[in-house]
Amino acid sequence: MKATEKLDVREIRRKLGMNQQQFWSRLGVTQSGGSRYESGRNIPRPVQQLLRLVHVEQIDIAKIKREDFEVVEYLKSNDSNLFKSLKKLARASQKKGG
Repeated sequence: MKATEKLDVREIRRKLGMNQQQFWSRLGVTQSGGSRYESGRNIPRPVQQLLRLVHVEQIDIAKIKREDFEVVEYLKSNDSNLFKSLKKLARASQKKGG
């Protein structure tokens, strides 16, 4: 999802089979705020990113900790080969269902 892309958040929500309360509360947005976004109001970039993480990438943000990001950033900067190898293993594990 690029900054220039126009999101059809209503369509994303409908495809997930969620009502506005269910969909927007997972992002910390009120139902009325979400309704305004679905009606065409500009969605702030942080909300767009949360939407991508939670509803497109299906990441449970309640489980993410700062240390997780610190480890990822450390590996990317200091041992990119190990990072790439671990990422490949993690994806293969997800495909197997494990």
